[in-house]
Amino acid sequence: MQTLDVISVNIWQILISLANLTILFLLFKKFLFKPVKKVMEKREAEINSHYDVAQKAEQSALDNEKAWNEKIGTAQDEANSILKTATDNARFREEKIIENARDEAQSIINQAKQEAVLERKKATDGIKHEIVEVSGALTEKLLGREINTEDHRALINSFISEIDNGGDVNE
Repeated sequence: MQTLDVISVNIWQILISLANLTILFLLFKKFLFKPVKKVMEKREAEINSHYDVAQKAEQSALDNEKAWNEKIGTAQDEANSILKTATDNARFREEKIIENARDEAQSIINQAKQEAVLERKKATDGIKHEIVEVSGALTEKLLGREINTEDHRALINSFISEIDNGGDVNE
């Protein structure tokens, strides 16, 4: 049979292994774990600062968007106000132009009426004068003598006045 020397437990060897393990742990802790932890903390701080910067940028973008939306709203209100003012001004001008055109048309009509009345009066006076001249010449030829021009005019004017008043000459 074989002896179990290989399986034997040596306390000194266990203690030395434990001491080696403790020394390795302390060495790893001092030279590896602490620097790695510092690098990890530094990286975490960088990442957190990037997150903070990103959050600030996002908040700034939201604030800018809100400000732009307010400016757009204000600009739209201002544009609507300007458009309303321009429309009101255009309506006012339109009314003034129409009123001026009506006044001018009425003035032209009144002037035309006055001119028509004057022309009618001139024509009537001209016709009266022609009638006086013709009737004077006719009367002179009929009577064979000359009638006083003033008497003749008075007679003809009374005849024309009766015609203008709608009276009958033979009454």
